Amino acid sequence: MILKELSEAVGVSGKEQAVRQIILKAIEGHADNIRIDPLGSVTAIKKGKRSKGRPRVMLAAHMDEIGFMVMGFESDGLIRFTNIGGIDDRILPGLRVKVGESQIPGVIVWTPIHKNNDQNVVKLANLRIDIGATSKDGASGKVKRGDHIVFDSYYAEMSPKILRGKAFDDRVGCSLLVDVLQGGPYPVDVLAAFTVQEEIGLRGARVVAQAMNPDLAFALEGTTAHDLPNPSGNPDDDDEPNPVTKLGSGPALTVMDSSVIVDPRLLRFLRTTAESNNIPYQLKTAPGGGTDAGSIHRANAGIPSAVISVPCRYIHSPTALLNRDDYDNTLKLIQAALNNMSADVLKRD
Repeated sequence: MILKELSEAVGVSGKEQAVRQIILKAIEGHADNIRIDPLGSVTAIKKGKRSKGRPRVMLAAHMDEIGFMVMGFESDGLIRFTNIGGIDDRILPGLRVKVGESQIPGVIVWTPIHKNNDQNVVKLANLRIDIGATSKDGASGKVKRGDHIVFDSYYAEMSPKILRGKAFDDRVGCSLLVDVLQGGPYPVDVLAAFTVQEEIGLRGARVVAQAMNPDLAFALEGTTAHDLPNPSGNPDDDDEPNPVTKLGSGPALTVMDSSVIVDPRLLRFLRTTAESNNIPYQLKTAPGGGTDAGSIHRANAGIPSAVISVPCRYIHSPTALLNRDDYDNTLKLIQAALNNMSADVLKRD
């Protein structure tokens, strides 16, 4: 597992090269036809051991992460910025960030509680980043408009089971896909796709799917776990968890989200595979969010697609958490699915 290295790499949407280099090194010698497409996605093929009639199965995981971009400078040296991908304004004040190519440390400014009588959320457009500059020229001499900004975070093992880090959405999927390629061989052709620009519209996956034209596809993701009691904080609410998914309950199989209704044949196959191999799993039924499957299933004449995810708390923040057992069981399910895949899976009732 190379999750630590992937998590600590900087790869905001549209600038995924640091992540790409880690992946290229990790899969060298484990796949053929390793290429970088015009948008920057990495594709590779691991040929199956079955002599003929091998399904072509795409596994896709996106390399990019959410972040920010420098928009301009104030006279006092503070930096104006905007988001790249989905950001929750509530988590921003006081966060540490790294700005630009030199990864200059900065802090998103906020009004101290001692002087803030208004507890409403401050919108991102009204926030600034402090890199210690005292003038516009001082700030613009260190960073430039258009520079990317990323959360300042590091990977850690909080316990033998709980791992913490940034960008688990979707470096966990990238790590799983590397593990798959380093394993095998499988009866099927594995078409690996480490995609770009998922966080800003599932863009890289569409190009890759059209070029590789698989028979079916699985998107590998890190997905929302909110298995915490009384998430609203309102004491009048029911204090039962509203989890979406739960840590420690196995890989999450999506039924539907905002980007795709999972092909029922593939969902049935994944559930049957998990049950026959004693792999715990859970269903994700919350309609929000989206994955690369949203683009893949609409490519060409249509590609049957499903989503296999590792539950992660606090995604789209500086520090997500996952359970190592969920990671291991997700890998077991992916590999079991590849080893049991046949053309019969896509037969219509």
